[in-house]
Amino acid sequence: MLKNNHHKNQPLFEPELSVVILCYTMEKEIFNFVNKVKADFRNNDINDYELILVANFLKNSNDSTPKYAEQIAQENKNIKCVCKVKKGMMGWDMKSGFKKTGGKFIAVIDGDGQMPIKDLLRVFKKIKTNDFEIVKTYRLTRGDGIWRKIISTVYNLIFNLFFPGLKAKDINSKPKIFTRNFYDKLDLKSNDWFIDAEIMINVRRLKAKIAEIPTEFLGLCGKRKSFVRLPAVFEFIKNLVLFRIKEFLYTR
Repeated sequence: MLKNNHHKNQPLFEPELSVVILCYTMEKEIFNFVNKVKADFRNNDINDYELILVANFLKNSNDSTPKYAEQIAQENKNIKCVCKVKKGMMGWDMKSGFKKTGGKFIAVIDGDGQMPIKDLLRVFKKIKTNDFEIVKTYRLTRGDGIWRKIISTVYNLIFNLFFPGLKAKDINSKPKIFTRNFYDKLDLKSNDWFIDAEIMINVRRLKAKIAEIPTEFLGLCGKRKSFVRLPAVFEFIKNLVLFRIKEFLYTR
């Protein structure tokens, strides 16, 4: 479908669903993940969609993910890839993927296999058949270690103390899916791991209609390790304070 009115560098091709897949350092695992997404969509008669593979890489790294992402995009007309030298971490990657989307609904998921792929369909069906602006998962059970569980519990506790009223069960959980209209209201700034929290702060500020559905958090696939380290915890707390101040000034 072609339209003349598009926003935020939105491409002219507008499928019903755009899925941004964060593929940093996934290397050959990206083939397996993409094939599973395609199979799940095909088995559920989801045909009007596009996948955006975000395979940004660190300068001078040996990450082969961009090469594989480009190969997949060349072989599939409804798959695009973003392969740039990184100028940030997850937030920068996510934003670079969003800019490539053209869909009426925009979803984002990590490509590391921690979140069940079937959740993409679950959040899509939920937002498509209800009057929600954003639908996301929350991790009811977890297959990762005690350290990640503690960090997640602390994250969500502090977030809800700083930003009361939203009562988010799990701010970082994906997939998240939102309407094009909601996305056009966002002006995301975070280039780091705080991007999920920033989205949820916007949900609170805009009083967006949100739904959360339970999911199971799986372990990491392959040799890839978690990027969550102690410095990321302090960075998260610092960002919470800064965004809390910004929200105070915004509401005055």
